[in-house]
Amino acid sequence: MKLVVFVCEAGMGSSLIGANQLKKRVKDAKLNVRVIHSPVNEIPADTDVVVAHEGLAERARKVAPTAVVLTFRNFMNNTASEQLLRSLVAGEPIGPEAGQSS
Repeated sequence: MKLVVFVCEAGMGSSLIGANQLKKRVKDAKLNVRVIHSPVNEIPADTDVVVAHEGLAERARKVAPTAVVLTFRNFMNNTASEQLLRSLVAGEPIGPEAGQSS
């Protein structure tokens, strides 16, 4: 796992805050994983995991068909980021079940 992309509709707002929070938590956990923020239509080809609001999931899957797409419903209670971080810290594989919407 090298690259996690937190996506949004247009590149601003709540998703940017979520990306920055995830980036800080990954850094604090001393994980060698890059976290970036990107508009959903510009996900880099080498992305391993996409964290997306459930409304953007299908678009993310089309743009990044080889990436695991983790979804969430609420920016304030982002279960996808929480589970991703737990799995990374534990060294567990990341799969779609890690981001089941709640």
